[in-house]
Amino acid sequence: MSYIFDSHAHYDAEAFDPDRAEVLAGLPAGGVCGVVQCATDPDSIARSLEMAERYPYIRVAVGIHPEFVSKATPDWLDAIREAVKHPAVCAIGEIGLDYYWEENAPREVQLDWCRKQIELAKELDLPVIFHDREAHEDTLNLLKETRPTGVVHCFSGSAEMARQLTDLGLYIGLGGATTFKNARKPVEVAASLPLDRLLLETDAPYMAPVPLRGKRCDSTMIAHTAARIAEIRGMEVDALLDATRENANRLFELSL
Repeated sequence: MSYIFDSHAHYDAEAFDPDRAEVLAGLPAGGVCGVVQCATDPDSIARSLEMAERYPYIRVAVGIHPEFVSKATPDWLDAIREAVKHPAVCAIGEIGLDYYWEENAPREVQLDWCRKQIELAKELDLPVIFHDREAHEDTLNLLKETRPTGVVHCFSGSAEMARQLTDLGLYIGLGGATTFKNARKPVEVAASLPLDRLLLETDAPYMAPVPLRGKRCDSTMIAHTAARIAEIRGMEVDALLDATRENANRLFELSL
């Protein structure tokens, strides 16, 4: 197995500080052919680009995560625009809306920054990687309004919302939550989603799948998520991994 494509990871997270180099160097032996490392602010962008220069299977999404928007200044957009010149950059992200944490920026501020980054992505002809946490209605309305290409990652909405998003041409990212014992919506989405709109992800170091739940997640663990989704869809695991790799390469215009 050498075609795990992890469409969303955060290898610059503190959880990887003790052994980041060892983890990243070992991913290909674990079947990983590609990783999209998602930055969250200007410092994260710099760290992510450094990783891409060391590991040829890493590509980078550059953006301002909604949890960091409260600190954002206009020059952060300039940092994104500058970073896009790097050949490893394949998307604008992680951007989006997060209404879960009360300490996050007000909703109107999040929406404003999200629109700005979507506009930049469209100007640069890049897909977006979109975060939606407890913001389903505003997410759907914003994406209908702005019509970017891209993926809604770590999808937690309903199968009907997924259908509306794929009708817009967007992809859906599913990860470890699909394997959780109490999973309902992710299972329904996994069963009904068109195969050519599905991406697999970890959100590493978070969201490790069963039977590794609670551990630090890395891209090799997608094998467990893929096994569960293949079971739900009634298909072979290798066929699912192959299809999702092709989907990721198509969306991000890669050949990994």
